[in-house]
Amino acid sequence: MAAQVSTSRPSQATLGSEEYSLYSSLSEDELIQMAIEQSLADSDPGQPTGQKQRSSITTEPSAAPSRTARASHRPPQPGDRSRALQTTAAAAQTPNPDRAGVFRKRYDGSYFFSTKTEELDPVEEMIKSGDEEALINLMKSGKRLCEASKDGWLPLHGAAYYGSLPCLRLFIKAYPTTIDQRTLREETALYLAAVNGHLDCIQHLLQSGAEPDIVNKSRETPLYKACERKNSAAVQLLVDYRADVNHRCSQGWTALHEAVARNALDIIDILVKGGAKIEAKNCYGTTPLFVAAQSGQLEALRYIVKCGADINTQANDLATALFEASKNGHDDIVEFLLSQGADANKQNKDGFLPIHIAAKKRDNDDIVSMLIPVTSRVRVKRSGISPLHIAAERNNDDILEELVDAGYDVNFTLSFDRARLYEDRRSTAIYFSVMNNNIYATKLLLQAGANPNIDIINPLLISIRHGCLTTMKMLLEHGANVNAYISTHPTSFPATIMFSMKYLSLLKYIMDLGCDAESCFTCIYGNGPHPPVQERRRQEDTPQNPKQPKIVQFCEMVSTPELSRWAGPIIDVLLDYVGNVRLCSRLQEHLDSYCDWECIKRKADPPRPLTHLCRIKVRSIVGRNRLKLLDSLPLPPRLIRYLSHDTSDC
Repeated sequence: MAAQVSTSRPSQATLGSEEYSLYSSLSEDELIQMAIEQSLADSDPGQPTGQKQRSSITTEPSAAPSRTARASHRPPQPGDRSRALQTTAAAAQTPNPDRAGVFRKRYDGSYFFSTKTEELDPVEEMIKSGDEEALINLMKSGKRLCEASKDGWLPLHGAAYYGSLPCLRLFIKAYPTTIDQRTLREETALYLAAVNGHLDCIQHLLQSGAEPDIVNKSRETPLYKACERKNSAAVQLLVDYRADVNHRCSQGWTALHEAVARNALDIIDILVKGGAKIEAKNCYGTTPLFVAAQSGQLEALRYIVKCGADINTQANDLATALFEASKNGHDDIVEFLLSQGADANKQNKDGFLPIHIAAKKRDNDDIVSMLIPVTSRVRVKRSGISPLHIAAERNNDDILEELVDAGYDVNFTLSFDRARLYEDRRSTAIYFSVMNNNIYATKLLLQAGANPNIDIINPLLISIRHGCLTTMKMLLEHGANVNAYISTHPTSFPATIMFSMKYLSLLKYIMDLGCDAESCFTCIYGNGPHPPVQERRRQEDTPQNPKQPKIVQFCEMVSTPELSRWAGPIIDVLLDYVGNVRLCSRLQEHLDSYCDWECIKRKADPPRPLTHLCRIKVRSIVGRNRLKLLDSLPLPPRLIRYLSHDTSDC
């Protein structure tokens, strides 16, 4: 539904539903053209700013017949109107030139500003329609058709671009010295004809002596563009006229690179027979074989290999064709390269092997299975990283399982140089899985024998931070240290307690498994004065000796603002797992700060009840490892509940 919008200029009609049939036949490019013209018309310098903003989307009726005459006849499309309105709104925001004009579209898709007189140039219309007689009459009247426009275009260039052979012949005969003249973008008539695949124009230009190797600003030749367009007839024609098949563009690509990237076997054959170098390298050091493997063009790759290309060629970053095929998931390319003897143990400049890069990509398990038997475990060790690390980091469970089944060491650690790339200095595959909270991968690695106590930060601490009880149980069942510390952040009590302080249920859980609670009540300050918390923080911010970080006491930790309000309940849980202890002055201050915590303070006063001391003694005799299996011990259920601090019988 098109709403009628009032306009500030009555002489112009609004774009309503009764007029839309005029625009429904226009192509998208013409709609863009009209939108830009409209934005220029609405930007009349004499019109007040406020009036510009209020003016509606309008068009001049007098201009309509000429636009419909140029329209490509097609039925109205549902999205035409919305595209026209959106394009007009966008065009109205673009800066407008001082003089009236329009934007025209070049062959490469870019737009340039042109005056209306140039838009209506009759010479261009004659060339497009192939009206040779009209051009001859124009030349007889004294019109010189060898003068370039402001973009450097001659009528000769227009004839080559539009594929008008009669006009092309006329211009070459009349102005033979302009045959190789270039536009401002340094394009010759031969180049423009090759871009659009006008074979008859290409042939006539070559027969008339056009130079086939003149390059444009990107150093691309007509031959290069013909390969890019997959025009084998044009390629054959240019090669027959001795075009340079080994010319390099600004990126170092040859015509063979371009043909291989497009899997154009007929063009590849023409170029190779015409003398194209199989081992030509671009600015990145990649050969046509490398390009074929990278882009997954198997037929082109087979042809290049048959021509004797080096199967183990390496780019500037030392990556091989096998590496790139593995990276991009081209199973058939990897299979073919391996069948031809490709070396799977060549590292790139970062020390990665093809199996490393293959482990990064999901659903690449087929490629990994092909690379496993041909990859040296010694080379993997030298690289300082296992594909297990990469598969675990990317959550590629299928690949991880395949590598584990193949016997890759689940306890392989990252080299120092690779570990320091991570702030937490992680080193094992199990750490990556726990960090990703990937329960399946964690279980897989633990069942394969992964040691959860190798990393500087124990994976158990990460699972506590995530609050994942399933992962915690698996790690503890496979020997994770319930009393884990962090060497880079030393504390006087286990880091497992520090990580679970905010979750009392988790704190009790690790206490039941034998975590050392007594260390929390061993304070170096005792009943003496403690340093203020803020002063302690300032000292930590500017340590006098960074090599010897200060050991944080339990009382200092619970005094932080985020934990101080939970100090009482935390101490209450810990007291259930210790005997006779003496609270330091800081902990006593905390318990005195809330009247509800008075019972906790009385609980800490010695002597502790005999039943409690007996429980602590029995638990120490049972041992930490057996406490994990307390429910399965051959003990009476009531005794098990007693040892696990279950007071439901009381």
